[in-house]
Amino acid sequence: MTTLSLASVLAENARRRPDRLALVEGETRLSFAELWRQALGQAAALVELGVRPGDRVALMAPNVTEFPRAYYAILAAGGVVVPVHLLLTGEEVAYVLRDSGATLLLAHAANAPVAVGAAADAGVPLVTLGPAAEAEAPGALGRLEDFAALKQPLPHFVSRSPEDPAVVFYTSGTTGQPKGAVLSHLNLVMNATVNAFDANRVEADDVVLGSLPLFHTFGQTVSMNSTWRAGAALVLLPRFHAGQAIELMLREGVNTFHGVPTMYIALLEAAKGTDGPLPRLRLCISGGASLPVPVLERFNEAFDANVFEGYGLSETSPTASVNQPDFGTRAGTVGHPVWGVDVEIARAELEESVELLPAGELGEVVVRGHNVFQGYLNRPEATEQALVDGWFRTGDLGVKDADGFVSIVDRKKDVVIRGGFNVYPREVEETLLRHPAVAEAAVIGLPDETHGEEVCAVLVLDPAYSPAPSAQDIVDWSKEHLAKHKYPRRVEFTDSYPLGPSHKVLKRELRARYG
Repeated sequence: MTTLSLASVLAENARRRPDRLALVEGETRLSFAELWRQALGQAAALVELGVRPGDRVALMAPNVTEFPRAYYAILAAGGVVVPVHLLLTGEEVAYVLRDSGATLLLAHAANAPVAVGAAADAGVPLVTLGPAAEAEAPGALGRLEDFAALKQPLPHFVSRSPEDPAVVFYTSGTTGQPKGAVLSHLNLVMNATVNAFDANRVEADDVVLGSLPLFHTFGQTVSMNSTWRAGAALVLLPRFHAGQAIELMLREGVNTFHGVPTMYIALLEAAKGTDGPLPRLRLCISGGASLPVPVLERFNEAFDANVFEGYGLSETSPTASVNQPDFGTRAGTVGHPVWGVDVEIARAELEESVELLPAGELGEVVVRGHNVFQGYLNRPEATEQALVDGWFRTGDLGVKDADGFVSIVDRKKDVVIRGGFNVYPREVEETLLRHPAVAEAAVIGLPDETHGEEVCAVLVLDPAYSPAPSAQDIVDWSKEHLAKHKYPRRVEFTDSYPLGPSHKVLKRELRARYG
C-alpha cells in the first residue's frame, strides 16, 4: 500500500535537521525536533480525545505557535484539518463546523468568544489552545496543551493514502454559501515541494516572514509548508502591520516575504516614513490578487528585491503558475505553470466542455495536474460544474502569450459590461495607479439605466500629495489615458477598503456600499 502524509513535511525535518531553527514567534524559538515532538504529544492527546483517521478537526487560531503545532498534530493523528477564517461570525463558524462534519474544534484563547457559541450551536466539542491563564472557556473540554502533558507522544505519525483528504479549505462564498474544497495529502505535499524546489528555489538558510494568515491556503502552503519542505525558518507575525513587519524583518534577518498586493502597498507606505535601513529581500512572492505593475516596480526599487507574482486558488493547493527563475520574469503576468501542472485558456462561454484557445486569445483560465482538488465536500453538482473534461475551471479570465506567460485579466464575475463593451477592472486600476495622487485603486461596476453598468473607481489617495484631486479631476485625467468606454464616470474616495481574511479587497462589499 502506498502511503503519504503532509505530516512528513515536519517529521522529515526533525529527522534530517533536528537542531535547525524552525519557528520564531515573539520570544518563542523552536527547532524542528522540538516542534515535531510537541506536535506528536498533541497528536497523542487528540487520539485520546477520540480523533480517528479521516476525522475532520476544525482549527481556529491566529499566526502564533499554536497554529502550526496543532495543524501538524491533527495530521499526525491521521485527522483532516479544517482551517477556520478568523473574521467569520459565530453563526458562520457554526456553519463551517456543521457542513464539514467536524468532530472537534480547536480554538485559540484569542478566538474563544466566537468559538464557544459556534461550537455549542453546532454541537461540536471544543478544546482550547494557548496560554493557561487565558485558555479557559465555558463549555470547553479543556486545554490541548494540558491533555498533551499527560500523554506519551505518538511514536510516529499515522500513515495515510496519497488520495486521502488532508485539509478542507472553505471558499469565500462570494456566491451562495461557502463550499469546502477537499485537498489530498498528494495535492499539498506536491504543491509544497514544487514551490520550494522548482518554482521559488527556497534555500535551507532562508528566513521567511509568515505574515499571511495561516488559515488561508496561500499562507499555509506557500509560507508554512513550502518553507519547511526546504528546511528553512519561519518567523510568524500574528497580525500584519507594515511598520512592525519591517522592524521584525530587520531584527530576525528575514530575506523572504510572501504577501498579497495590499501588503506590498502598505510596506511601500511604511518605507516612506522610515529613516533607517530597509530589509534586503532575496525572494518575494505575490499572490491572492493581481499585483499592479507600478507597485511591483516601486517595491523592487525600495527593497532591492525581486517580486515573483504567482496565481492560484484554494482548489489548486494553491499555486498553479508563478514567475520563475527558469523562465525569467515578466511584470504584469503570473509566469509559467509550476512543475507538473498545465494552465491553459479555454473558451469562456462554453460551460459544459473545455475548448482550448490558441496563444493570445482571451478566455477562462483552466488548470489540471497534481494540484487540482478532489472536489467540494458533499456537493457533487458544484464539483461537476468545476471539474470539466479533466480541467478545473477557475472562473478567471486570462491570456497566455506565445512565450507561455499567463496573464490574469479579471474574474469573470468582476468584468464590467458597459454599453455592451467589456471593461476589465484590473486594466483601469493599473492606469489609475499611475496618477501621482492615487495610492490604491479598486474598480467596480454599478447598475446604470442607460449603459447597463457604469465604471466606478474607489480610490485611496496619497496623503502626501497636495492639493488632493477632486473626483472630477480624476475623471478628466482618466479620459486622457483610457478609452471612452473604459474611463470611470464615477469616482469615490475612501480611507481604506473592506478586506477579506486573506487581505483581498472585497469588491462585493464595495458594490453594496456604493450601489
